[in-house]
Amino acid sequence: MNMDYEFGTPMGRERQNNDHDVTMRGRKQLDITGVKQVESFDNEEFLLETVMGFLSIRGQNLHMKNLNVEQGLVSIEGKIYDFVYLDQNQQDKTKGFFGKLFK
Repeated sequence: MNMDYEFGTPMGRERQNNDHDVTMRGRKQLDITGVKQVESFDNEEFLLETVMGFLSIRGQNLHMKNLNVEQGLVSIEGKIYDFVYLDQNQQDKTKGFFGKLFK
């Protein structure tokens, strides 16, 4: 039996809304599920809102390879330096920074 897989899930199978996985391949690609929205991005940083909180991804030459908002899937390629979940205090600082930036 041959099955096509997308982010480790058989295609056609509904993902539950609270599913969240991060898969890194060789510091060059991140596949993320459970993404609610992409808050901001550029070639050095992505800020994603996930079902498990805000996720910041930093690196070099980052670009979005795939985005499926309906399924909450995002693929990012480039050289990945780090990714971290932001707690409430860090979220406020990040939003404050972006709020000042986009006034």
